[in-house]
Amino acid sequence: MDIIGRNKEIKELNDIYGSGKPEFIALYGRRRVGKTYLIDQKYGNEFSFKVTGILEGSLHEQMAAFVLALREIGYQGSMPSTWLDAFSRLQELLNFKLKKGKRSIIFIDELPCFDTHKSGFIKALGHFWNNWCSVHPEVLLIVCGSATTWMIRNLIDSHGGLHNRITHEFHIRPFTLSETEKYLKAKGILWDRLSILQIYMALGGIPYYLDLLQARESCAQGIDRLFFSPDAKLRNEFKRLFSSLFRNPEGHVSIINALCKKKSGLTREEIANELGVQNNGHLSKILDDLVQCDFVRYYRTRGDKIKKNGGIYQLVDFFVMFQNQFVGRTTDPHFWSHHLNTPPVNNWMGLAFERVCYSHIEQVKVALGIDKIATEYYCWRHQEDGSGVQVDLIIERADRVFNVCEIKYCDHEYSLQKGEDLKVRNRVGMFKELVAKRRTVMPTLITTFGLKDNSYASAIPVTVCLDELFVDRP
Repeated sequence: MDIIGRNKEIKELNDIYGSGKPEFIALYGRRRVGKTYLIDQKYGNEFSFKVTGILEGSLHEQMAAFVLALREIGYQGSMPSTWLDAFSRLQELLNFKLKKGKRSIIFIDELPCFDTHKSGFIKALGHFWNNWCSVHPEVLLIVCGSATTWMIRNLIDSHGGLHNRITHEFHIRPFTLSETEKYLKAKGILWDRLSILQIYMALGGIPYYLDLLQARESCAQGIDRLFFSPDAKLRNEFKRLFSSLFRNPEGHVSIINALCKKKSGLTREEIANELGVQNNGHLSKILDDLVQCDFVRYYRTRGDKIKKNGGIYQLVDFFVMFQNQFVGRTTDPHFWSHHLNTPPVNNWMGLAFERVCYSHIEQVKVALGIDKIATEYYCWRHQEDGSGVQVDLIIERADRVFNVCEIKYCDHEYSLQKGEDLKVRNRVGMFKELVAKRRTVMPTLITTFGLKDNSYASAIPVTVCLDELFVDRP
């Protein structure tokens, strides 16, 4: 299969390849997102050296994997005693392979695995780059890791020998809806866009998970097989995922479980209170881990006054949300097929669709014709007399307009009825009175198949439909 999406990354990789100077690239992103696949497809026949770290491997096992990779390019000696020695052996072998004007590509995959306790790996890598790679314009050193915060703290923001040594960094993110559609078509899966949306809300745009789907199945059948069947391939993925990313994942999982209970997210203080832990630097580190790994987003919500900002942590990883909500709670191998159109599933779809819209905010802006206008987006809340009002999405524009967005999942045209019409008018009126007295407020609906024309439809003059979320990444 050819590379789907990643157009921006491929263009930049092409530019880097032809730069004529030594380059040090760091790729990071959520496990299973396709980092290794991108590099393998791009440079698979050009590697001068390639090695992959062993998940949860010991120092001896990591060194053994490195030596096996050295033997692939001609090494015949004994196992090095230190990482400095190992990189010295690599340097000796590569000296014979360097050719003027031809790239020598060194690829170290799952880099964080090599950094076992007190191993000295990072110092040795820094020495290898500073004393050999950086003086050879042919060298292209690529390192890759799923432990995103490790990559950022130890490489990109390093204060040691690798300080400011990374020449380019790539945060590889999940596929968009458009890229997911293209990926499925390449596999011969020709589902309609509502089905693609539904599978996206369960798996996210994670290529590894999408690759497990089969053309002969419907969306519901695929979900049943991957999550609920006796041999479900993704039933234990949540545990494997967090164990592979974090050495002590219990704190991360407890925060995930707390966020799953709150649709709009929690503040740091609320998370600390919910878990009964200190609101300190350790909590900050865990929250940072979850944000950097794309499981959680940090966003600001605005209350009654436009200048009163508050930070909210919200779970946004679709696979994790689905797993936490449904998996492990039933023995029915066809649970999903049996529970379509039931309240629990419909409620989940509504919540997940909100997350899809947030993750496709650039496509929403294109659909609204405001992609060239500076914007900010956030949720808005107002509390009064014990009751609250919340708007799913506010898009604040530099042209003095606010799009006050309602987000509604529906498997047909959405029909605005009297009760919801009153709620919309109340929310819009309250927002205008409290926030946007001297600005234009534009009620906006983001839904699947548009707004049905009836006597209440005029309350929402602007509509964004599902097809408009399927445009290519801007």
